[in-house]
Amino acid sequence: MLDDIDVKILEILQKQGRTRRNDLAEKVDLSIPAVSERLRKLEEAKIITGYFAKLDHKKLGKEITAFITVTVDSSKHFTAFVDHTDNADEILECHAVTGDGTHTLKVRTENPESLEKLLGKIQCWPGVVKTTTSVVLSTSKETMRIRILNHK
Repeated sequence: MLDDIDVKILEILQKQGRTRRNDLAEKVDLSIPAVSERLRKLEEAKIITGYFAKLDHKKLGKEITAFITVTVDSSKHFTAFVDHTDNADEILECHAVTGDGTHTLKVRTENPESLEKLLGKIQCWPGVVKTTTSVVLSTSKETMRIRILNHK
């Protein structure tokens, strides 16, 4: 169960993952060892699963963002499909979904040609019977932050 201090620590880290422990301690009015212990417990509980830098994909040559809806013909291909997505660097997210298709992938590639090459690779994976691709024209919001509700 999270208390108000845990929630505040998580909110601060979601906004600025590089916040130093002494700054966290000051903001939540605890000692550095107390904050360190809370962080350790949040990490052990897998509430905090990592610390990441947010990168500008376009400045790194990844001009194309697309969402690919994939239909896999049988659940017997699920593990192999997930393994393939894990090994494809262009695939940022893989979600098993309801509705049209069985999975939705978020991908980033350099250009239309590299997207086409990735699609060809995905379409050759065992069990894949259909793909539908939506190319992103612009993005008005993209975040990893979640609102934390404290349920006492």
